[in-house]
Amino acid sequence: MKKSDEFDEKKSLLFHLNEVKEERRRFENAFQGVARMFESFKVKEAIVCGKTINEFMFFRQGKKHMIGLHNEINQVVSYVRDAAEKGSSCEMAFVLVGEPGNGKTFFVEFISKGYRNFLSLPGNGKYTFKFTGMSELGTYGKIREVHSQTYEDPMILAMNMFANPDENKEFLSKAGFDDSAIDVLYENFRPMGACSAYVWENIREHYDGDIDEMIKCVKIIPVPLIESLGTVTGKYPAKDKITSSSVDLLGEESIQRLMHLSDLDNPFRFDLRRGALARVAGGGIHFADEIFKNKTDLVQVYLGVIQNRSIEMDGFKWPIDTLIIATSNNSEFNRFKAEKEQAPIIDRCRICYVAHNTDYKLQEALTKYAIGSEEKTVIGGGKLHQDPNLNYAASITAVLSRLLLSKKLDRVETLKLAAGEIAGEKSTGILAEVIDEANKNPDVTKRWGQKGMSQRNLGRAFQLLLEASGTIKGKCMVAYEIFDAFERIVLDYVEDTGDKEKYMADIKEAKRLYRERIMTEMFNAYMDEPDAIRKDVLNYVNMIIGIDANLGPDKIWKYRDPQTDEMKPIKIDERFINSIEERLGLKTKEAKATFRTNVRKIYGQKITSDPNYDFMENLDLVKAVTDVRLKSDIAGAGSLVGALANLTNDENIKLRDRIVGSMLNKLGYCRTCALKTVEYFCSTEDA
Repeated sequence: MKKSDEFDEKKSLLFHLNEVKEERRRFENAFQGVARMFESFKVKEAIVCGKTINEFMFFRQGKKHMIGLHNEINQVVSYVRDAAEKGSSCEMAFVLVGEPGNGKTFFVEFISKGYRNFLSLPGNGKYTFKFTGMSELGTYGKIREVHSQTYEDPMILAMNMFANPDENKEFLSKAGFDDSAIDVLYENFRPMGACSAYVWENIREHYDGDIDEMIKCVKIIPVPLIESLGTVTGKYPAKDKITSSSVDLLGEESIQRLMHLSDLDNPFRFDLRRGALARVAGGGIHFADEIFKNKTDLVQVYLGVIQNRSIEMDGFKWPIDTLIIATSNNSEFNRFKAEKEQAPIIDRCRICYVAHNTDYKLQEALTKYAIGSEEKTVIGGGKLHQDPNLNYAASITAVLSRLLLSKKLDRVETLKLAAGEIAGEKSTGILAEVIDEANKNPDVTKRWGQKGMSQRNLGRAFQLLLEASGTIKGKCMVAYEIFDAFERIVLDYVEDTGDKEKYMADIKEAKRLYRERIMTEMFNAYMDEPDAIRKDVLNYVNMIIGIDANLGPDKIWKYRDPQTDEMKPIKIDERFINSIEERLGLKTKEAKATFRTNVRKIYGQKITSDPNYDFMENLDLVKAVTDVRLKSDIAGAGSLVGALANLTNDENIKLRDRIVGSMLNKLGYCRTCALKTVEYFCSTEDA
């Protein structure tokens, strides 16, 4: 026996059994492993579109983590948990269906990456076995080792040592497992694969059933976690219908092995690891990308694998332990579903319809992904600046395109409520009604978030912006110019006329919201303070809370600042309050009283859970405060717009230079985007 075949106690089956008994190693199926991974992270509660939902923090870890997809995450966790508890899900595949570019592939790859990391932790690793000294048996030629082709767990071998189940249980009992532990092990019992079972019987015959000698032929080895090998987590992308074959999934007969094997009935003549399934069959995750793009006979192979959880070739069977996750776009899925004879396959799939993200605040993080984390440069050298409003402009445009039109809510109200913000008197309950009503539509593309500009379209818009001559010349990605890029995307990539009209209207609405943001930015620049408007909004809120208090002649009211917990004085300025409320269109005392009561109510609800809440999401209130301050602070010049537009006198030039300087030094602008923003502010465009 060569040195490589020498017996190593720590690689023996008995050592592994003891490690499992002492809980230093684990024996669990794929569903149990993935479920345990999900539950190893905290689970919080979140309110999404008016409904309380679980927030699994596994999906929120890492630098580039999952964003949004709350319902989809809850569905996959529920599916895995049910399968781990031997529910009907263990006989199904989980299929993510949705529009291209909404994060399906990223979703599956994130789970796969997390699973590999999870298995790399001490005590979580997967183990398999190989048979050594095969050349001594006489029928294997120069083949010295036979690996378990489906990465079977050593416990599977331990539960199949003998043909008689009682003898197997007795063997485990002698290894130190009590009756309850053996019962737990047998919950995940499955026969050995055809080639492992056949080789084991050859070994039994060679050693005349001497179990001690037989065990010495078994070497326990860790399952490699290398992503590029396709072990533990493997991906099978849909291929060309002509070149794709079941061999890619199942494997094929190996000519090289046939040259060594004298016993041609030996199932080891089949090379299963040539296929994608065997490499993840030992408690792994198989990712079938665009599963319904495959030709029908290949999808039929998937049906057999999903239903029977085994690889079958020429009458031989190799049981597998695999979580199967697939993706498909809507058009391919609908085409496949229209073929009625394919109903058994769909019946074996847990379909999860993946929606686009509809929360513009979360979208800002997704937009960062689309822009890229690396510092950008321009052709010819030099850094490329990013307008501080670029992310906001792109995010609201993308999200508005994904929102459904409703008689109950307008675009902006829907945008606010979907992000968990206040939308006047409209409540999240109305949004929940709109979503529930939409999700009853038999046409999936008309359900909530199922249609709109995707993350890929967002990426294309940034590509167009980067290519624009203005961007290259000014060395800056100016926020307003992203709207032109979106319009080009709609014209070039959207085919449906109705969708084009809607998206163009959404872009127009996004421009209006962007203009309101610029009004706030310009006042902050004028005041030379990044939080000027925010402070004035909070001053208004505190004033209407204190206006009914018993005030002295100085109109001073003291309140406790929720952020610092300190008492602060504020002078109640009724003229300031009335000016803002007039801007809001509140003409009567009753209307003003109702609005003030609503603001106080919101303040009371929000401030207890979020001391930093500042009402800046109330765009109407922010716009009113901005307008009042712009008019009052520079009344001598008529208006800030007039002062900046008329550069015929030194005073206005100094004002513009001071504002631009504040934008450069305190608000994150460069000279290009600062001047273009001032120019846009002075224009009547989108007013």
